[in-house]
Amino acid sequence: MFGRKKQSVLTYDPAVEKPVIKASICNGEQTAGFVNLSSNHFREDMLIRGAEDLYIFKQRYGIEGDIEKIY
Repeated sequence: MFGRKKQSVLTYDPAVEKPVIKASICNGEQTAGFVNLSSNHFREDMLIRGAEDLYIFKQRYGIEGDIEKIY
């Protein structure tokens, strides 16, 4: 009743989008999201403040391996 909710795995279509981390050159801020492969439009999902946030992003979408960084 008062326990922590289980996070469900969200999905994305790998044929249409790929996961990336967009990093700022100026201040180092990092944002995780998805890039549309046909239009190169970036869709933000969450702010990455450390390794724990990156782990949460990967778990949320079931992503394994490294994620490409774009600037």
